Amino acid sequence: MLGIKLICVGKMREKYYIEAFEEYRKRLGAYCRLECVELAEQRLSDNPSSGEIAAALEREGAEILRNIPADAFCVALCVEGKERSSEDFAALFRERELSGKPKLCFLVGGSYGMSETVKGRADLKLSMSKMTFPHHLARVMLAEQIYRAFKIGEGSRYHK
Repeated sequence: MLGIKLICVGKMREKYYIEAFEEYRKRLGAYCRLECVELAEQRLSDNPSSGEIAAALEREGAEILRNIPADAFCVALCVEGKERSSEDFAALFRERELSGKPKLCFLVGGSYGMSETVKGRADLKLSMSKMTFPHHLARVMLAEQIYRAFKIGEGSRYHK
C-alpha cells in the first residue's frame, strides 16, 4: 500500500476546511496510508520586509526538510511548478507504486510559499493552477486530487 505524507505549513482552523479534508482523509484510508503533519507558520509583523519573509521561509523550510522521509518521492506545490491533468497526476501514483519506493511526500507551504531550499529538494514541482489559492484550501484540493488519482487508477466513475 502506498504511503503518502503531507507536510503542511500552518494549522487549519476553519471548520469547513477541516471537515472537507477529513472527508477525503477518511475516503483515502482504503487506498493508502495517509499522514498529515502540520508545522507552525512563522509569525511576521503586519507589514513584513522581504528579508523578514525570507528568514521566516528558511525557518519553516528547515522544519519541512526535517520531516521529509529520506526514501520518499517529494512533490512541492508551488506556483512555478508544472501543471498536470488529473490523469497525469494519477500516473504519478502508479509509477510510485511500481517503483519499489512506494512513498510520496507532498509539501504545502504557508501564505508566503516555501523556501528555495525546500523547492530544490523536491523531485517534482507541481502547480495546481496559475490562480492563487489560500494554502489551507490547497491542502483540501490536494487531498481531493489524491483521492481522484486512486479512483482513476481503479477505473471508477468518480472521474468523468
